[in-house]
Amino acid sequence: MLRLALYQPDIPQNSGTMIRMAACLGIAVDIIEPAAFDVSDRHFRRSGMDYLERAAITRHDSFKAFDAWRLAGGHRLILAETDGATAHTDFAFAPGDIVLVGRESAGVPAELYSTVDGSVHVPMRPGLRSLNVAIAAAVVMGEALRQLDAYPR
Repeated sequence: MLRLALYQPDIPQNSGTMIRMAACLGIAVDIIEPAAFDVSDRHFRRSGMDYLERAAITRHDSFKAFDAWRLAGGHRLILAETDGATAHTDFAFAPGDIVLVGRESAGVPAELYSTVDGSVHVPMRPGLRSLNVAIAAAVVMGEALRQLDAYPR
């Protein structure tokens, strides 16, 4: 199963949208704390709707705890960022990969770059800064599912 990791998310609507997508597509979700909101927040629940209960969600107290967990499980960590080294369509995804997206307001801190096994970006038109994190996650995860022939049947 592919996994999507949300690093210290700070906009509940985006997190709810990503969790809803993950529930629909059979992708597990890892939430790396601290988040800027409580999962009981009404905005989070509204965007995730009744899909929150259908998603495979694991919460981690810190990035350190998450990284130890993923290393013990043998998961590669792939960072999706605007300056990723490889276009997401040129990256070879593997079963069990975890795609990490950063905070909407700040991405991920530079010290995390040394822990990832690869980084990808979604090619965009010149002069435009970035996609919404939920949209970027959907584009990258869609390509990973396509490569692995892992869309639900």
